[in-house]
Amino acid sequence: MSGGRPSPRRAGRVAGTKRGTRTALRPGWLVIAASSLALVFLVLPTVALVLRALAPSVFADVVSPPALDALRLSLVTTSVAMTLTVALGTPLAYLLGRYAFRGRRVVDALVDLPLMLPPVIAGVGLLLVFGRRGLLGAPLADAGVTIGFTATAVVLAQLLVASPFFVRALKVGFAAVPEEVEAAAMIDGAGRWAVFWRVSLPLALPAFTEGLVLAWSRALAEFGATIVFAGSLAGRTRTLPLAIYGAFEVGLDQAVAMAALLTGFALLLFLALRVVTGAARVG
Repeated sequence: MSGGRPSPRRAGRVAGTKRGTRTALRPGWLVIAASSLALVFLVLPTVALVLRALAPSVFADVVSPPALDALRLSLVTTSVAMTLTVALGTPLAYLLGRYAFRGRRVVDALVDLPLMLPPVIAGVGLLLVFGRRGLLGAPLADAGVTIGFTATAVVLAQLLVASPFFVRALKVGFAAVPEEVEAAAMIDGAGRWAVFWRVSLPLALPAFTEGLVLAWSRALAEFGATIVFAGSLAGRTRTLPLAIYGAFEVGLDQAVAMAALLTGFALLLFLALRVVTGAARVG
């Protein structure tokens, strides 16, 4: 009958045709050309950097003492900064992703505020808060605690500029967790902490990984806030990005070697986080 319901077989054919049409769509030449140009632009500088670093005259500088010292400092400070990011950012992301409350948009905007500020301005702000004459720095200085131009200042600079990336990504992950799944776990007798650790966080693990990768990469590359708030003291506050900038005064080869070292370490970090979180999801 024309006014009746379509038969299941016909409905299946229609749905299959729609699905097939959607998957069979091919991008036009303009989309392919623009995408290719974008990929070339994004990848070509890194490829040129790696090829230049493989030259015999440059490769020796990759394992030079200044480069390794700067890498060691970057590894230590970013590890501490990411530990603080996870400890402080996870509850904040859970609050923003799972609860509706008055002032939520304001809190959300405050989290994004460091992303809108140039890193140099963020460094000036940290100096005004934690410097010797800052809001908190002055009382700390009177107590014999100095933060500015120390490794602690490096960690705080990295934490300020990198943690919003983690919070933003994980907030989306928590928001995507179905409420009925948490409700079912609570009906089965699980408490709030058990639901968080056994249900919410595992389901948001891909977003957790993405946020941590973004935040750690941003912390590794941090320059502006660090040089203003922590300076560039060899062996104390000179991270790898600061060492790369200083190496330009010596020569391009040394700067390229350090840049390649930072790129390789960031890639290894990305792969390691993917493997660890992938194993956790399988387990």
